[in-house]
Amino acid sequence: MLAPVNVSLDSLNLVTLAPMLIPILGALLILIVEVSKANLHKTLYVMLSLLFLALDLGAVLESAGVFAANGTLLGVFDVMLIDGLAILAQIIIVGASLLFIPLALTHSRFHEFSYPEFFALFLFMISGFQFMVASDNLILIFVGLETASLALYTIIAMHNRDKSFEAAVKYFTMGALSAGFFSFGAMVFYALTGSVEINQISAVLSANHYADMGYVLVGTVFMLGAIGFKVSLIPFHTWAPDVYEGSSAAMAGYMSIVPKIAAFIVAIRFFEFLIHSGVVWLEIALYASVVITMTAANMWALVQNDVKRMLAYSSISHAGFVMAAVLIGTTQSNSALFLYWMLFAFTNLGSFSMLWISRQKHLPEHQPSDHTYDKFAGMIKTSPMAAVVMGLFMLSLAGIPPFALFWGKIYLISSAVTAGYTILALIMALNSAIAAYYYLKLIVYMFMKEPVMGNDGQVYISNSTISLQVIIGIASIGTIFAIIALNPILEFITSFVYNSGY
Repeated sequence: MLAPVNVSLDSLNLVTLAPMLIPILGALLILIVEVSKANLHKTLYVMLSLLFLALDLGAVLESAGVFAANGTLLGVFDVMLIDGLAILAQIIIVGASLLFIPLALTHSRFHEFSYPEFFALFLFMISGFQFMVASDNLILIFVGLETASLALYTIIAMHNRDKSFEAAVKYFTMGALSAGFFSFGAMVFYALTGSVEINQISAVLSANHYADMGYVLVGTVFMLGAIGFKVSLIPFHTWAPDVYEGSSAAMAGYMSIVPKIAAFIVAIRFFEFLIHSGVVWLEIALYASVVITMTAANMWALVQNDVKRMLAYSSISHAGFVMAAVLIGTTQSNSALFLYWMLFAFTNLGSFSMLWISRQKHLPEHQPSDHTYDKFAGMIKTSPMAAVVMGLFMLSLAGIPPFALFWGKIYLISSAVTAGYTILALIMALNSAIAAYYYLKLIVYMFMKEPVMGNDGQVYISNSTISLQVIIGIASIGTIFAIIALNPILEFITSFVYNSGY
């Protein structure tokens, strides 16, 4: 008879679980409040969401302090992993969520914010992404991936416009394929190594000198496909622009940031040990995927007539740009990934949020889409401040100095040069120059064309709400003044990445 095993709470190290439990508790509280007393003012749910996200961020920062003092933390039977990558990713996830949720105060214009379930699902989604980045256990990563994805499918459908259900179904299909690829790839590596821990998989494969290279190839292809769907690498991007188009503008901006940083962390943990072990074909496959994603997405963005779809393809190109950091696999490139994505979070969420200003509930017959370039024509005359802010975001996305994303691009390109990827660095620089054309195209429309009048004799641009103005203002400040805090932010990021061994 086996003796019972006593497990103490101290040995579980539950502090590693605290950041994920907080949004779950917040979601459950929102559901309980709604069941107990229905039809409460929805501002209550916005405030509750902000409160639990603030608590979540506090718990993440507390974990950062513990990590700085004691190094990597393992907890809950060693399936939870709190290292520098997990902490930095969670800061981006929760920080972007804190920027996004106040936009729900515009619920009078966007009916999905009228449902308490929206906020509960949103918090469940945050928890799922946090589980993804705070573990190297493939099973827990899969659970986090599915928790976040299932919530996100529903949130997209709740927008309830003509293309929203189509977008939700397409995103569900992409997510199902991603889940299938991930589970099959994990199964292959478990069969090879007898473990679902990425560190253990790395150790076993290295000890065996990659004797079963054919099976490693099969498993890696499936894992690359799974992550490719999540970050919209070509050819796994197919329906991504349609999903962005069917979502609300701000949700599309949010989706371009948070799900992708979670997938980037999984990619760093999984692919970099294979690349460093000299698996040449993986390096070639990633190299080709990065170059094709950057270039093809830019080409498609050039020919778009809808600003929202242009920004969607732009986001795919940026994801390919940042995926280069995983290919390079140095401490500098991994630090550049986080710096780039922090700056991108401000700029891209602000850009998509600006589209809310011109949203129309019912499109006139002559107007093919909700965000045509014509709607922004002459914006400097109809909404001068909005034109200046949107222009600022476009200049930053284009990488024009001294705006925020320029510094992220420079640091990432320099990491490629330092690591010997000179040709890749040139391709990245060339793609940045190509992208500048379609960003500047929108600026030309806003500043150099006459306003286009609708059939009712009114210009397209409408006034924004206070909450929208505040969030766009914060994004603008982050975009302009990032240069002031660039060195301390970079030192903070590099210390966490270096101490994590990446």
